Amino acid sequence: MPRTRGRAPDGKGRADALSREIIVSAAVALLDELGERGLTFRLLAKQLNTGLGALYWHVANKDDLVALAADQVLGRAFAVAPRPGDGAGAELRALAIAVFDALDRHPWAASHVNAPPTLANALRLLDRIGTLVGRTGLPAERHFAVSTAISYYITGVSAQIVAPRTTVGATTSRDAFLNQTAEHWEGLDPADYPFLTRTTTDLRDHDDRDQFTTGLDLLLDGLNTTADPRPHA
Repeated sequence: MPRTRGRAPDGKGRADALSREIIVSAAVALLDELGERGLTFRLLAKQLNTGLGALYWHVANKDDLVALAADQVLGRAFAVAPRPGDGAGAELRALAIAVFDALDRHPWAASHVNAPPTLANALRLLDRIGTLVGRTGLPAERHFAVSTAISYYITGVSAQIVAPRTTVGATTSRDAFLNQTAEHWEGLDPADYPFLTRTTTDLRDHDDRDQFTTGLDLLLDGLNTTADPRPHA
């Protein structure tokens, strides 16, 4: 765990100017620019004009730093506040899309948002989801299962959609990767893969955000039906 008491022994008299938040914010900027492989403590220390000891005073290691940076990215999604009175379902949808968009802007972070959550903003996300689920009228005994299912969809599906770009982007573009995959699907036997062989155009042309919201809406429609099983007028 990072140390937070006392002065960071950087030898330059700048301990008071540093905090874990400042270090993590600088790491986010470097991760956006260079990716996870490009981030080093030495480069971060140079960026902050401090010593390595000052960084290690606040952050244990690189894994800890990247996890904290991803959690900070997740926290930025909470800045997108739904309009009051929109209803629990609309607020859940807005929150989910805000998280997807935040991870979409910082693809390196997507695979570091863990479930079950332990870091501050991931905990806040699950708590917010659970609070909104509690407002839907769903029976209390279903709150945990439904809330965690929605949380896992938001973070897990975002990671499945967004995270591959961090590896694909190093060698080829997203469009080229999808085209290569579509060509592979086209070479499959339609008798064995009837769905894949007829959807290659959709694979090439699909929008990631639309793909995310399509599944999200199915999930939330199911929540609305379960919470209020009466047929709509």
